[in-house]
Amino acid sequence: MQLLEKALGFNNITSSLRTEIVAGATTFLTMSYILAVNPAILATTGMDKGAVFTATALASAIATLLLAFMAKLPFAQAPSMGLNAFFAFTLCQAMHYTWQQSLAILLIEGLIFLFITFFNIREMILYSIPQNLRYAISAGIGMFIAFIGLKNAEIIVPKDGTFVGLGEFTPVSILGIIAIMLSGILMARQVKGALFYGIIIATIIGIPMGVTVLTDNWMPISAPHSLELTFCQFDFNGLLNYNTLLVIISLLIVNIFDTVGTLVGLAQKAGFTQPDGSISRAKEAMMSDAIGTTCGAMLGSSTITTYIESASGIAEGGKTGMTSFVVGMLFMLSLFFSPIFLLIPAAATSGALVLVGVLMLDSVKKIDLSNVGEAFPAFITMITMVLCYSIADGICLGILSYVILKFCLGKWQELNWTLMVLSVVFILNFIYA
Repeated sequence: MQLLEKALGFNNITSSLRTEIVAGATTFLTMSYILAVNPAILATTGMDKGAVFTATALASAIATLLLAFMAKLPFAQAPSMGLNAFFAFTLCQAMHYTWQQSLAILLIEGLIFLFITFFNIREMILYSIPQNLRYAISAGIGMFIAFIGLKNAEIIVPKDGTFVGLGEFTPVSILGIIAIMLSGILMARQVKGALFYGIIIATIIGIPMGVTVLTDNWMPISAPHSLELTFCQFDFNGLLNYNTLLVIISLLIVNIFDTVGTLVGLAQKAGFTQPDGSISRAKEAMMSDAIGTTCGAMLGSSTITTYIESASGIAEGGKTGMTSFVVGMLFMLSLFFSPIFLLIPAAATSGALVLVGVLMLDSVKKIDLSNVGEAFPAFITMITMVLCYSIADGICLGILSYVILKFCLGKWQELNWTLMVLSVVFILNFIYA
């Protein structure tokens, strides 16, 4: 046990090994959809789907295990859902970079990420965010992750007249409703491992409904796919131009604030914030994702980020690096059991995502809602995070509204130089993005 405490921060007095394992399994199951989604998205660029699956699993395992040992926090990391779409549909399709050039851009971004993390620039940005905005970020992430769960289950769908609306009652949406209600009932009854059991039971229920698909000759075990077609396949030709510079800056901004926002939200939920607002071992957490991004580019995967789905494991009682260690090892095992993990439908995970949103909403009560000067930027942060479908955009718009409001109220002395510089960068990014 002393070895576990030294390596992963696990203490059998304050933590339970069973709880940490269940928490890690819950986090993994909640985010395991990335193993199916990331290869599908990146394959649209011409990349080999099997190789991308292996790259996704390995990059996620490496980054999460680094976080477990370096930061000893119960968080998990994997390729960003927003940035993999940016890679495929913006860089490769809209801007006509080849996927080899796009991987080279990600490598450059990863190396810059390492540099600014090493020199505490990301930490400085993190601690420049006012306390009320941090609470808003936590609550906003909760609503955002619940929205993802409702969307994945096709309960909320696109509508021409209203942008979004209630979907039809299909087998997918019905399974999603079952998963949500089941998770809520188990959680309300204080069943240990409620979210984990909710995912498993919903997946099984989905079999006769036709949502959980068992193909002919289905086998639970398969050999890992080769990385030969994606490993270090970089092409730096034609990257020395202004457009590439803007792309790298945009990637850095989105990645910094996706990670910073997620760290703030998860730390608030897990109780890792200190009285002065600082987060325990934040630099180590950010360094692990910077290394993960660099490794991911080398393996053939898109940018790595800390996953908001980690909140599902925290909700199950995960407190230490033991939780993230379990997640990392399950990502390694997924290399051999890919048919099983690809079996879990997105609708089956919707219950965990919605319940995490419920649990993270308690940060709202800590916001100073009696002061409009504080409540307004907090509200902008929360609502735009959901409506823009971006943690980063929500934080950017929240900080911008905070800075503008303080200037207009003549309270510029409440601002710091980091916030003002960031505001200028945000404005330029929105103009030239």
